[in-house]
Amino acid sequence: MRKIIQINPKDNVCVALCDIAMGTKLSNGIVTVDDIKLGHKIALDDIKMDDPVIKYGYPIGHAKTDIKKGFWVHTHNLKTGLDDVVNYQYQPNFSEIKPETIRTFKGYRRSNMKVGIRNELWIIPTVGCVNNVADKMAELTKPYLKGSIDDVIAYTHPYGCSQMGDDQENTKMILSDLIKHPNAGGVLVVGLGCENSNIDELKKVMGDYDQKRIKFINCQDHEDELADGVEIIKGLIEIMALDQREEIPVSELIIGLKCGGSDGLSGITANPCVGLLSDKIIAQNGTTILTEVPEMFGAETILMNRCASVDIFNKTVELINDFKLYFKSHDQTIYENPSFGNKVGGISTLEDKSLGCTQKAGSAKIVDVLKYGENVHIKGLNLLNSPGNDLVASTALAASGAHIVLFTTGRGTPFACPVPTLKIATNTVLANKKKNWIDFDAGKILEDGNMRLASEELFELVVNVASGRLVKAEEAGFHDMAIFKKGVTL
Repeated sequence: MRKIIQINPKDNVCVALCDIAMGTKLSNGIVTVDDIKLGHKIALDDIKMDDPVIKYGYPIGHAKTDIKKGFWVHTHNLKTGLDDVVNYQYQPNFSEIKPETIRTFKGYRRSNMKVGIRNELWIIPTVGCVNNVADKMAELTKPYLKGSIDDVIAYTHPYGCSQMGDDQENTKMILSDLIKHPNAGGVLVVGLGCENSNIDELKKVMGDYDQKRIKFINCQDHEDELADGVEIIKGLIEIMALDQREEIPVSELIIGLKCGGSDGLSGITANPCVGLLSDKIIAQNGTTILTEVPEMFGAETILMNRCASVDIFNKTVELINDFKLYFKSHDQTIYENPSFGNKVGGISTLEDKSLGCTQKAGSAKIVDVLKYGENVHIKGLNLLNSPGNDLVASTALAASGAHIVLFTTGRGTPFACPVPTLKIATNTVLANKKKNWIDFDAGKILEDGNMRLASEELFELVVNVASGRLVKAEEAGFHDMAIFKKGVTL
């Protein structure tokens, strides 16, 4: 296997594909001056202080000191070159994705003609005060599941009351989105009765809904809410048990794109592999969603120039700059990134992280920019307003309509979100070590160099998951949700 890779001919650093000892002569003739860990960078040329360090063909920061050829390049000698709020110019640079013959998967067609890939029964509390009630209802009703029903799941959370303004509205939007998600064949909404996000308020946000499959219970109105809730769920089970999968075109799939616990190989293996998968989904007239806005900083101009119109470009500029102002309004550093784990894995600056992160979006043009909690309207590649936090961003993807979240990781994580969360390892070491977490090993790309073959294999896995195959987190029974907390708690 190769020891190093120069990602772009313009780069003045290469990346170690394995641990390399000090004094090793590399294939390009350079001798390493330091021990270099897997995923970390090595200077290909002498780089003077304040000169740009180039990776992926773009600057990932500036040298803090002179860096000699063969030296380790990382946080000790590299700093970000990013500024605060920026004025951007639209310079369109995108190509159309060539259409492909539409493939199908086996999914559930709902009464509103939306498509689900699971037939789960969800119990959703309006407020954290009834979390235990929701959990108990799920426990009590599992023995009654039958037919095509996959599971009964309570999605607990600490919100729904003591919130103000947009913070309260965010909670109502996300809860409403999940209540109406097509992966749920039936939903029981469990309210307390006195909370701000009470059932009546939620219904205003929900609009039209399937009254046969979405039911409500206010605990304060019932002498025994558990017994009454179980009876309601039994009624939903009778309806859902008859649901059957049918052939659905991949054009109706919505795939969320997310990374977390990234390392220096994320932008070399897993993320570009997912990018090819995204292009293929779009070639099938399907939809993908890229989020985690703070991890676009440093690569945002690449995305902006892929916007399909000036209007979409302006929405992307607003997306980026508003998120920077969000940090500043809380007196926080905009570029307080990458994380500790990212740095251990070889990522040195936010530009380094973002240029790898955004590769999940492939090469398609951007057709829309979604607000937090907003559902997808247009097929193709969408951007979504959400922070980088894994649970918050993945929940946001599900709330916007994603059927599956593809989650690339170099460090590994067991979490899940309200939809199947398919974990893709950037390296084979992780894939072999955490077989109970990882669904797909993109690290094999380093061995055979066949990115396209790996993306085709990933596509087949996605189709199988959409048709009912469980991901590792589902097999473990893991289900999480988190809402973006933005305001004051009363």
